[in-house]
Amino acid sequence: MRLGKSHRDAPSLPTSDVEQVDGNHGLESARNDRPVAADKLARKLSARQVQMIAIGGTIGTGLFLGTGKSLATGGPASMLIGYAIVGFIVFVTMLSLGEMAAFMPIAGSFCTFAGRFVDDAFGFALTWNYWFNDAVSMASDLVALQLILQYWTTKFPGWGLSLIFWVLLVLANIVTVRVYGELEYWLSLLKVITIIIFIILGIAVNCGGNTTGEYIGGHNWFIGDAPFVGGIGGFASVFVTAAFAYGGTESIAITAGETKDPARTMPKVVRNVFWRILLFYLLSVLILGLNIPYTTPGLDGEDSRTSPFTLVFQMAGSTAAGSFINAVIMTSVLSAGNHALFAGTRLLYTLAIDRHGPKLFARLNKNQIPWIAVLATSAISILCFGASFIGAGQLWTWLQNIVGVSNQLSWIAIGIASLRFRAGIKAQNKEHQLPFKNWTYPWGPWFSVIFNSFLVLVQGWSSFSPSFSAVTFASLYVELPIMLVMYLGWKLLKRTKIVRLQEMDLETDTYPADVLDAKQGKSAWREKAYHIWRWIL
Repeated sequence: MRLGKSHRDAPSLPTSDVEQVDGNHGLESARNDRPVAADKLARKLSARQVQMIAIGGTIGTGLFLGTGKSLATGGPASMLIGYAIVGFIVFVTMLSLGEMAAFMPIAGSFCTFAGRFVDDAFGFALTWNYWFNDAVSMASDLVALQLILQYWTTKFPGWGLSLIFWVLLVLANIVTVRVYGELEYWLSLLKVITIIIFIILGIAVNCGGNTTGEYIGGHNWFIGDAPFVGGIGGFASVFVTAAFAYGGTESIAITAGETKDPARTMPKVVRNVFWRILLFYLLSVLILGLNIPYTTPGLDGEDSRTSPFTLVFQMAGSTAAGSFINAVIMTSVLSAGNHALFAGTRLLYTLAIDRHGPKLFARLNKNQIPWIAVLATSAISILCFGASFIGAGQLWTWLQNIVGVSNQLSWIAIGIASLRFRAGIKAQNKEHQLPFKNWTYPWGPWFSVIFNSFLVLVQGWSSFSPSFSAVTFASLYVELPIMLVMYLGWKLLKRTKIVRLQEMDLETDTYPADVLDAKQGKSAWREKAYHIWRWIL
């Protein structure tokens, strides 16, 4: 087989004087004859941490604050249906991504896959787009802090709180990946426990365990314009909010570059974690729609917002409970911002490795952390300080729209990369080397590409109803021309071409199944029992 522009001959970039820290010596020794280009970060994240990071990167402001906007603009039925549809899209997308990430577990993840399997210009445009997505996500989380703070007081300057949390996030990400991993693990665990408590309490509130002592049932689904509020515009508006809420699920593959035994860990994470997320999201959305009327003040304000989760706890009759859940939501925002900064940093590192960005972003410190990339990504969060001039609620909505559309573009790209990847694998007779196979191929990737493309085009309906809003329209569609210009610009500048199937680089940075089999130490029945046990857990 002849490789085209293989990454195996890529010249090394400046890192530090410290050699790569290997978190999985046995597996590396079995694949030490394979070329390495991007697999240079320290593998110090355990399967325990990665599982929780996947949950923590997804359960954040999109669920705790975004559901309030979805309920107010779309109504309870639109919210439930929208979150269910987007959840299914993410499910099939994650299966496609898991297949590629298990075979080639690198920090660039689907952004690198787009360049290697489709077109270098496509990878260039996608990586810069998703890096900006993560940087803006961190900014939106810092803006959300200001909204949450207003539950207690309006006297403390919001920018001050954002600055404090900004420093904490930078420190957590610049020291060592173990600090990031442990912080994310415990913050995510707290969120999971809180949501479980919320689901139990929400059912009790609905059945009469509230301040009025009345059974609520489905009453809120039949008041005013409910269950579908705002017509087609209200229904369409839910999708970009849901995309923002689920966004981050795909970025779990970015942790593959620093995960121990990634070819075994990533398939488990993809299969197990998403079901937990889907369960949390759909149950939470259903309970919110049943207990909170869409007409509740503060769900979609320009200057301040109240989380519907906080309102449910208040309905239970405890002001202290409301403050508790608000505090937990604040820690969840810290967790989501932590994950966004981590993912954005690794993408900026990847841009430098792939010669798509300045080389200095590939420089590592003694703990194998791309510290310059951390500072550069976090610098974009200066956007959060504009909240005091625009209104925190309005700015957060605009940032949410930008991130939501960016997430959908990434899901489209994953589907395209998956189709090309499997075609290349088949053309080079390497199907037996896949550690994990996507059982939805080929309809799953095609569904993701077609349905996400449709949503990206129609969800901007809300910017025309009830009257045209130029700023809202721009926040929903600005990503499209930017990505197109970056793709065409790089393609014309570098004269890139679609990668031919026989020339696709399926050697560099790979963990093929035959190498894993060489390391296999368990008997077949023990391995099968182990997988069943992990699926249950």
